[in-house]
Amino acid sequence: MISIDRFRKYMPILEWGKTYDKTALSSDLIAAVIVTIMLIPQSLAYALLAGLPPEAGIYASIAPIILYAIFGTSRALAVGPVAVVSLLTASAIGQVAETGTMGYATAALTLAFLSGGFLVLMGVFRLGFLANFLSHPVIAGFITASGILIAVSQLKHILGVSAHGHTLPQMLGSIFAHLGQINIITVFIGTAATAFLFWVRKGLKPLVKSLGAGPLLADILTKAGPVAAVVVTTVFVWLLGLNDWGVRIVGAVPQSLPPLTLPGLSPDLLGQLLVPAILISIIGFVESVSVAQTLAAKKRQRIDPDQELIGLGAANLGAAFTGGYPVTGGFSRSVVNFDAGAETPAAGAFTAIGLAFAAMALTPLVYYLPNATLAATIIVAVLSLVDLSILQKTWGYSRADFSAVAATIVLTLGMGVEIGVASGVILSILLHLYKTSRPHVAEVGLVPGTQHFRNIHRHNVETLPHVLTLRVDESLYFVNARFLEDLIQKRVTDGCELRHVVLMFSAVNAVDYSALESLEAINHRLRDMNVCLHLTEVKGPVMDRLQKSHLLDELNGHVFLSQFNAWEGLRGA
Repeated sequence: MISIDRFRKYMPILEWGKTYDKTALSSDLIAAVIVTIMLIPQSLAYALLAGLPPEAGIYASIAPIILYAIFGTSRALAVGPVAVVSLLTASAIGQVAETGTMGYATAALTLAFLSGGFLVLMGVFRLGFLANFLSHPVIAGFITASGILIAVSQLKHILGVSAHGHTLPQMLGSIFAHLGQINIITVFIGTAATAFLFWVRKGLKPLVKSLGAGPLLADILTKAGPVAAVVVTTVFVWLLGLNDWGVRIVGAVPQSLPPLTLPGLSPDLLGQLLVPAILISIIGFVESVSVAQTLAAKKRQRIDPDQELIGLGAANLGAAFTGGYPVTGGFSRSVVNFDAGAETPAAGAFTAIGLAFAAMALTPLVYYLPNATLAATIIVAVLSLVDLSILQKTWGYSRADFSAVAATIVLTLGMGVEIGVASGVILSILLHLYKTSRPHVAEVGLVPGTQHFRNIHRHNVETLPHVLTLRVDESLYFVNARFLEDLIQKRVTDGCELRHVVLMFSAVNAVDYSALESLEAINHRLRDMNVCLHLTEVKGPVMDRLQKSHLLDELNGHVFLSQFNAWEGLRGA
């Protein structure tokens, strides 16, 4: 019989739900109102970015939020459509179906289905650590480039022209080619909405507070800024009949709850979308977990990354069967949810109820909503993701990290987001392999009057002319094992007086089989040269592995407990 503890492990709602009270309910309801106000225009905008009907954005924000509330571990993470994932979705399904067709919508469902299934499998097999292969500088570079691509992709709606493309050169070239189609009224609406939304982000809250409003009211009014832009521009277009003057509008939006849908399961479609789904899953998970961990730390809470995979996977599966598309935890909405006082994931469930009400009752009101306003909402949201300072920071700190970041940005802008994501993953792995392939190995000596050993090039230390002590500052594995071999061979050849080589293993956490063979080769070569090989400060797990081999039996030196013991033992040897 399955215990309740097992259910609690996979359904965190059973853990926080048993302590839910009126105080938490009140906080969650207030947070839900604020987030719902923010999400209505944002969801419509991100669906537009993904190339889907506007209602898909709302549908993708209802069932997924409820499912994450049941299976997720973050108290503040708000799940739904986000800019980067929407762009990745458009890029992926744009290659298998034409925008606006039934096949395009089906492909979006299939992408969510594959992404959800992949995330759940990763969670069940506890593979959350795989996300660590994406370095943070590379992720920052990818998100920066994606923000630029997203902003540029929305210029066509601001200008009222037809344009296409998935890379920066393609988009700019297409926009310039269609400049003759510019609609002046659309430009006015788009630029005014953009300017207003930028002002709302920076200037509305101080203004409202200066008029005597409290912090909560100021927050609500600031988050309602996009709603105000939507209302004003919609009424403007409706009253003046601007849609007859070429201003493109959202049009009819179904007035209903999310429908039950089925993703396409044809082998061809699944095969075409599998790799994009994996990339979207990894990027979405990294973004989501980063936000969740940051917010959890502020309240001394913790999240379970592996359970987060299950929560996000369930959310994506929910989107696949309710007319949505891939979702993840969004940075801006999660921060708003946290700042608004959300205490539990129930805030997300209440947000879903608010969005369901909007889908049932408010969708007719957005018929005359201009696409330019939604584009302005996207541009203002994504430009906060652009952080070109990462180039300056990495240049000053690590040229290798700078190269990886710069390459990711250039490839994403020049060749598209999928190649950008793939290159980011590959560059992260190659960067790790490069850094560990040449481990820092320091020759150390005794600090006078102590039992401490430090780098001879950084400190005034004592050395023994017949003893070479090398401190290996990296675990040894197949990538760097040969490097240590070559280093010792060169050093022993240069120092003909040497009779002992000591490898200080205080920083070595693992030795794989390739490295073991290298150590055996070093031992044999040194023995042929009448030089003894010694090991010091070997950690327990490493020693356990070495004892299963023949290295220790054939070692022509000793294994010392500490480096100082080796110094004392070899001083007169």
